[in-house]
Amino acid sequence: MIILDSGFHRNDKIRGFIQLCKGLMSWKIEYFSEAVRLEIDTFPVGIRASYARLTALLEEFGLDLCMPHSRAMGGMLFEFRPKGREGIARVFYCIQVGKRIIVLHSFIKKTSETPKRELEIARKRQREVSKS
Repeated sequence: MIILDSGFHRNDKIRGFIQLCKGLMSWKIEYFSEAVRLEIDTFPVGIRASYARLTALLEEFGLDLCMPHSRAMGGMLFEFRPKGREGIARVFYCIQVGKRIIVLHSFIKKTSETPKRELEIARKRQREVSKS
C-alpha cells in the first residue's frame, strides 16, 4: 500500500472520494400525490419497515437496484417489493430527469400475479408525470 505525505493511505482517500460522490449523486424520492404517500403509511408495520429499508437502497443505488428488491416492468416503469410477515406489497415508480424517483402507486398484494388494474393505474400516472 502506498502511503501519501499526508499520512493517509491511498485507499482511504479513494474511499473518502467515493463516499463524497455517493452523497452528491443520491436519488430523491417524491410521491405522485399525498394520497399515494398516505396509502403507504397504512401498510402493516412489517411491510412499512421493509418499505423504509428499500427506499434507502433506492435513494443510494437508483436504477442499479435490481431483483429481488426492484424489477423493471417495461416502458421505464419499475416496482419494488416490500414484504413483512403480514404479507407483500408492490410499489410502482418511475425515474425522472435530475435523479428523481416518483412513487406512482402502491397496493398490498393478495394474488401471485400483479392485477392488471393496479398496473394500469401506475402506467396512467406515469404518463401524467411524463407530460408535466
